[in-house]
Amino acid sequence: QVQLVESGGGLVQAGGSLRLSCAASGSIFEINAMGWYRQAPGKQRELVAVITSGGNTNYVDSVKGRFTISRDNAKNTVYLQMDSLKPEDTAVYYCNADIFETYYANYPHHYWGQGTQVTVSS
Repeated sequence: QVQLVESGGGLVQAGGSLRLSCAASGSIFEINAMGWYRQAPGKQRELVAVITSGGNTNYVDSVKGRFTISRDNAKNTVYLQMDSLKPEDTAVYYCNADIFETYYANYPHHYWGQGTQVTVSS
């Protein structure tokens, strides 16, 4: 079984910074893409940032230049550094990862973390 555990959320004033972490553990052979999504009240979950196993990144336009996604493959961990936070960044942030549990797996499974609340006050 695989678990993704997030940490680092909280309350911050507009213009401040937070760093989210998400560690994968359990039966893991290889991790492909890892990413962060967010869901604000009354809105659909949206992709915020994604990073491939090779380090290529992609961001939603609203966070470009403010958020940075990175990963530590040795620790099976993905990070989201969030700077210049705005009230509209308030949401529950979820990490996910595409994981091959064993060498014999034909395709990766998609796993989600439990979510961490980020609240930005104006």
